[in-house]
Amino acid sequence: MASLSKAGAALAALRDDLTGDVFAPGDPGYDEARTVFNAMIDRRPAVIAQCAHEADVVRAVRFARDLDLHIAVRGGGHSVAGSALGDGALVIDLRRMHEVTVDPVGQAVRVQGGATMSHLDRAAEPYALATTGGRASTTGVGGFVLGGGTGWLDRAFGLAVDNLLGAELVTADGSRVRANTDEHPELFWALHGGGGNFGITTALVLELHELPAFSIAFLLHRPEVGPDAVRTFREVIRTGPDEAGGAVLYLTGPPDEFVPGELVGKLVCATLLTYAGGEEDLRKLAEPLLALPHEAELVGPMPYADVQCMLDDPPGLRNHWSAEYVAGLPDELVDVYCARADSMPVPTNTKHLIFPQGGAIAAGPAEYPVPYRDAPWAVHPFGIWADPADDERAVAWVRDVRADVRPWSTGAVYLNFIGDEGTDRVVAGLGAENGLRLAKVKRAYDPDNVFRFNHNIRPV
Repeated sequence: MASLSKAGAALAALRDDLTGDVFAPGDPGYDEARTVFNAMIDRRPAVIAQCAHEADVVRAVRFARDLDLHIAVRGGGHSVAGSALGDGALVIDLRRMHEVTVDPVGQAVRVQGGATMSHLDRAAEPYALATTGGRASTTGVGGFVLGGGTGWLDRAFGLAVDNLLGAELVTADGSRVRANTDEHPELFWALHGGGGNFGITTALVLELHELPAFSIAFLLHRPEVGPDAVRTFREVIRTGPDEAGGAVLYLTGPPDEFVPGELVGKLVCATLLTYAGGEEDLRKLAEPLLALPHEAELVGPMPYADVQCMLDDPPGLRNHWSAEYVAGLPDELVDVYCARADSMPVPTNTKHLIFPQGGAIAAGPAEYPVPYRDAPWAVHPFGIWADPADDERAVAWVRDVRADVRPWSTGAVYLNFIGDEGTDRVVAGLGAENGLRLAKVKRAYDPDNVFRFNHNIRPV
């Protein structure tokens, strides 16, 4: 760490040089600047640099290196695990950098590192184009894509990294780098699942796909219908086209207009069948689900960008998420999954999902470090609650879900769904066979492990 006089002079120079704002402890706005989506995260960075453009990012990186500070990177989204903050670190906050530029002729889009999925989806929507995004509009595009990227369109269009055409980064020494199949190809490979280990991704270029129509069937069932709902959904997906996706989930009945009053605040089971196409074909697909007992329904066309908002949760709640990817969905697993809903914290914003993979996910490139690609189904408990008094039971419930379904687990996991669950889970999220190759890329671009507030890959 630099001397106090050197640090003070460097901070003053950073304030002068940056187009964006700089916050240090004691500054007005510092506490707001360090607040993230997950209320369980309370960390105190040494400095927060809210960068307005790539030159700001370069300047901030050099400031951190001069003072021997580690760097945390904040994109546009959730950072549920808290990796956007580091005690005593420099936080490079990209949220002001959220420009999205669509090339409708080339069916590609350039997205800055601080953009959310809503920025991307709304920009592409007028052209009837889309790409695989997260299951919430508030997801940050950068971290989502670099971690692999799974969402409602992945069975049709592949994982988000399968649509990655290029990236622009600032590396640990302050250099600007472009990575694609021709430039820095080994780094480009590592960005397909290796996360933010190799630099600060200031922009991504993604392939877009034609999406002239999008439709959903969203049904609410009483909890006892859950096992039949999962089995029926399983068969709809098994026999349906790759354009079909969605999830079955348990949740607290929301106070929405279409929800019967007696279900509001109570445990309900929901089926969400998504379809990258029109209403007529959706209704044919959904016939077996519509035949099940249900208390409410929304069936028909809906803009994809609006569907992305359906599971949004407000910031400021307490979050603990995890996942297990499973080798199949036999009846015994269905029963185990549904039974665990009985102990789910209700009423809270907690959700208990099971969703399909397959389709373009399984057919995608096998060489990328996304080892969960081959799993046909995933179980995703995400605890979301308001009262700190519920911390213990909510976290325990998420762990119980994982323990329940572990006998069917493939062992692989999508790292964006989990926090700090140990080194073994990081290996499971990257693939053991990819470890040495990723570590060599890390050594080439971040030999001092400056970017360590993540599912860390250590340089070798």
